[in-house]
Amino acid sequence: MSPASPGRARPSARPSPGRARPSPGRARRRFGLAARYGTLLLMLVVMLGPIVWQFLTSIRGRTENVYDGVLPTRPTLDNYVRVAESFPLLQYVGNTLVVAVLAITSNMLFAAMGGYALSRAGWKGREVVFTVLVATLMFPFESVMISMFLTVREMGLVDTLIGVWLPGAVSVLNVMIMRAAFLAVPREVEEAAVLDGAGEWTRFTRVFVPSARGALAVVCITSFMGAWDDFLWPLLVLTDSDHYTLQLGLKTLAGATTVNDQRLIAAGAMAALLPMMLLFFALQRFFFKGVGEGAVKL
Repeated sequence: MSPASPGRARPSARPSPGRARPSPGRARRRFGLAARYGTLLLMLVVMLGPIVWQFLTSIRGRTENVYDGVLPTRPTLDNYVRVAESFPLLQYVGNTLVVAVLAITSNMLFAAMGGYALSRAGWKGREVVFTVLVATLMFPFESVMISMFLTVREMGLVDTLIGVWLPGAVSVLNVMIMRAAFLAVPREVEEAAVLDGAGEWTRFTRVFVPSARGALAVVCITSFMGAWDDFLWPLLVLTDSDHYTLQLGLKTLAGATTVNDQRLIAAGAMAALLPMMLLFFALQRFFFKGVGEGAVKL
């Protein structure tokens, strides 16, 4: 056999670009990415689907069937006006705001103080107190509900907004969040403040609290949501309709025989949801920052 001539080009072993196939690793990565986005989309539909349906129901006209299609044929805001006329909406919102503001203020203050105390070493009994507080998280509210009611009754706070607020004045979980946020503050910062002559209260207010603004935003949002959405405890404590919170007011709206309209109930539910959405969107930048700062580390 004669050797190949030098002028003839040898066939290339590399495949042409048009026939290139993606590697198995790249295909697996693309499939994994598609699966993650599909899961997130499914979770979004599951979480937001009921809210969207509730909103669409709240803007349906009186002559439309609630279960006839998804989109209303003649959208209207008349149901929101009818809700305000059906029961004292503004009064119930005002009562709920009083309880919510008290809960936010007390939780931010006491949770910050308790978290700071638990994050500082040098005092006896800290681990015991921390263990007891963590152990209380295992008990559901229903297990201590009766004893709390008896305590509030002995204090003469039944059928008052103070009685509604008092059991939620400070949450153990919020204390744990603030403790974790204060533990994340570098020790060098505290040592520098001590060298500058800052006392305990000055270090707490000027160094630690500003460093944990994200965690405070988390405490603010969770405290507001807990007070705004609470139904069971106000149902036990309040008897006079003039002191009802918004959730109890919505119950009377849903149970009234003359106002048993799903459109009005949906409009009332959306009116109750709006303040929480506004607060979250206003503080979301601090909230997501605080989730990382206040991750509970046991």
